[in-house]
Amino acid sequence: MNNEFSRIAFSSKAVGQYESQGYNLRVTVLTNEYPPNIYGGAGVHVKYLVRELAIRHQVQVYAFGDQRVRSENLCVDGVSDLGAPKANDSRFERLFSTLQRNLSTAAIAQDTDVIHCHTWYSHWAGILAKQLTGAKLVLTTHSLEPHRPWKVEQLGHAYHVSSWIEKTAYQEADAIIAVSPQMKEDVISLYGVEPKVVHVIANGIDLDEYQPTFDQSVLRSYGINPDVPYVLFVGRVTRQKGIIHLLHAITHLDHQMQVVLAAGAPDTPEIEEEMIQEVNRLSQNRHHQIVWIREMMPPSELIVLYSHAQVFVCPSVYEPFGIINLEAMACETAVVATNVGGIPMVVQDERTGLLVELEGEGFAERLADKINELMRNPDRAREMGLLGRARVEAHFSWRAVAKQTSDLYHGLVT
Repeated sequence: MNNEFSRIAFSSKAVGQYESQGYNLRVTVLTNEYPPNIYGGAGVHVKYLVRELAIRHQVQVYAFGDQRVRSENLCVDGVSDLGAPKANDSRFERLFSTLQRNLSTAAIAQDTDVIHCHTWYSHWAGILAKQLTGAKLVLTTHSLEPHRPWKVEQLGHAYHVSSWIEKTAYQEADAIIAVSPQMKEDVISLYGVEPKVVHVIANGIDLDEYQPTFDQSVLRSYGINPDVPYVLFVGRVTRQKGIIHLLHAITHLDHQMQVVLAAGAPDTPEIEEEMIQEVNRLSQNRHHQIVWIREMMPPSELIVLYSHAQVFVCPSVYEPFGIINLEAMACETAVVATNVGGIPMVVQDERTGLLVELEGEGFAERLADKINELMRNPDRAREMGLLGRARVEAHFSWRAVAKQTSDLYHGLVT
């Protein structure tokens, strides 16, 4: 275990110290996603981190939407984009909507000790609120715009604005949280920040919620045959998640297995249409049954899908961490994933799953080979699933993440 990762492991002693220490800081969390509006890993991260932070801090969340929550230590307010100007290019609408919400957030932000931003969607508000309140600015690195050039399809030239906002925020931040050692290296090399400003704190998982759960009626409700083994993909329809590569791999999979795609929220109409055409083409070949679930699934049902799957596949071309792999492992499911970004920090090759090299020709064939390897050997897949659950229990917990985050806050403020 390297030095960076060893800081992420936790113990009952560390958790006990967190529970007994009364930090009680004023923390303002700025985010695009917050329940019930969650569509990606950043939203999952914010949901559980805020829950744990509110045990020891006064937490104010400003999110994109109409949320309103009041409890002892937690206030959540949704922020509207009412008043955002119209753009002459429809691809710019999301940018102006984001900027309007950021301005509104900065205008209503109250005095606070720490401002904690998640994704570029909240960074402009964080920069402004830091100046207006004098608080310390913390960013969590869920992804980096320079590593997602395909977003030009979605945003047009607005992508260059989002990249500029992100760069400015990173250079203004008092502390940056990278979810993996690789992300720390990327932040330093891309934005020239001092290494001492960047701290590695991994993502976590709710071990009580994500655990093996079986219910064949849930499978049937989505058109999945409980009697036929299946490989599962979960993620957005986007270039980043590599779903098109997985579709290309299906041709090379052994016959008679099911492929279940829990894939919604397409980035653009173009990639959605590409997905539809490819699924239709593959469906004409009766050797593979493809089940495409296009709506966002409730977590309780998604956990059932993870649990029944023989193999979970994560073909991402860019993945700073990959919470979905933690979710699958927590449900005792073997993982086949791309060897990129923070994934190797989570998935142990040949132990909790199999890693696939992305670079070079033939990625789809290599991906199919690894899937076939575990689908042909259910006993080995089962053993990897059990080891995956043990790894998650030993090293990843939202309580541990909140403890380390609170320590970082306290060090900044004092």
